[in-house]
Amino acid sequence: MILKNSPIQKIYYKNRAFYIKRDDLLDKNFNGNKARKLYFLLTKDLKIKKIISYGSMQSNAMYSLSLLAKMKNLEFIYYTRINKELLKNPLGNLKCSLENGMKLKNIEEIDEILGEDRNYFSRCRIVDDALIVPEGGRCKEAEIGIKILADEIIKWAKKNKKEKLKVFLPSGTGTTALFLQKNLPFLVFTTPCVGDENYLKKEFLSLEDNEKFHPKIITTSKRYRFAKPYRELFDLWLDLKSKTDIEFDLIYDMVGFKAILENSLLGENLLYIHQGGLNANVSMIKRYKLDKI
Repeated sequence: MILKNSPIQKIYYKNRAFYIKRDDLLDKNFNGNKARKLYFLLTKDLKIKKIISYGSMQSNAMYSLSLLAKMKNLEFIYYTRINKELLKNPLGNLKCSLENGMKLKNIEEIDEILGEDRNYFSRCRIVDDALIVPEGGRCKEAEIGIKILADEIIKWAKKNKKEKLKVFLPSGTGTTALFLQKNLPFLVFTTPCVGDENYLKKEFLSLEDNEKFHPKIITTSKRYRFAKPYRELFDLWLDLKSKTDIEFDLIYDMVGFKAILENSLLGENLLYIHQGGLNANVSMIKRYKLDKI
């Protein structure tokens, strides 16, 4: 599979024009920033029989890895904090990943592969016949796919004479934002969605010591707990969908747009990177309904 150049659309919201890089349209299944970060798995012959990773039970990275493993006929083992009730009626990323053949293991059993080395998940590495991938695809190898994204943006900006372009995307581990800034001549903005600003800075430093390649971090006035339903985020999601006719991710994209609106970044020099991963919306919408938010 070769990732096609995703389109860039001009969008109007709050009476302002801005641009969206539609990475949700990269591929029907393999899309968004996880497709960019994990692209190296499609380009390298790693001589492995299995992929091992860990994270939450509704992770976008989990789903993308399950797809890659299925495509390459590899075993996929995923360690997580298992919710037995969710397993009875899986949906969203979990349902799709299980259908792709993923084998779930309790995170408490992770010592069986870590042994005494607690740094096994600090970077991608091959152990015996398995490739171990850090949570969310946070690894230096991710730069391969993200550089392709950067090159696409540069070509578009040159063609459309966008010399003062600002690029924005929300961050989990910050991997995509970091490698974009390293490979773009434009300023990259991001906002933390998992931890706080200090957490994100540490994540940047774990991948790149030179702070000149670190994106500019902006924050929201309210601290949003990761993947927790918030009425204002759901209302924003509905409004964006109505006004732009584009479905966004409920977890990352909405915190991202909150940051953009509160920091006055909306405008014709802004390029927003769509995060893809819309399978996760299935489970999030259900949570909103159950919580009656």
